[in-house]
Amino acid sequence: MSFAGLNTAHNFSFYAIPAAFGISLAPHLYAIALYNKERAAGTDAWDWNNPKKNLAGVKEAKLSPQMADRYARAEAANENGFSSLPLFAAAVIAGNVARIEPKALNSAVTVYLASRIAFNLIYINGTSALLGYARTISWWVSAGSCLSLFIQAGNKFYGNYAAF
Repeated sequence: MSFAGLNTAHNFSFYAIPAAFGISLAPHLYAIALYNKERAAGTDAWDWNNPKKNLAGVKEAKLSPQMADRYARAEAANENGFSSLPLFAAAVIAGNVARIEPKALNSAVTVYLASRIAFNLIYINGTSALLGYARTISWWVSAGSCLSLFIQAGNKFYGNYAAF
């Protein structure tokens, strides 16, 4: 079976971990670009030598309130992504140790990656309550894909106590 040129009979789940790392890092890189693009003339550019100083520099950069909020949301999306990364990596490892079928592993990691991309986009751009709810749903979908791998791994080791 093939999807987008990939043979889905092969297990691609371990490759999803570095992909998830990149998806988690992307909002931070966007925040840096936004900071440099939107800062007031005469203010310091992003300081790569002292990154923690940049957090205070956001106020000094005199970003518009809308851009300062977007910057803050991008950094929050970055933090959230890295907070969920250990759960995802552990779920992928558990699924592989339990020898879950490659199709199930590939499906779960695809759902996770897609929901994390959606989460980032909604978080960075979302300013309404409706988008806040959508962001929460995308977070639960990503968490659910990890939890489903743990349950499937448990079922492989201990029998089918909880079927998904």
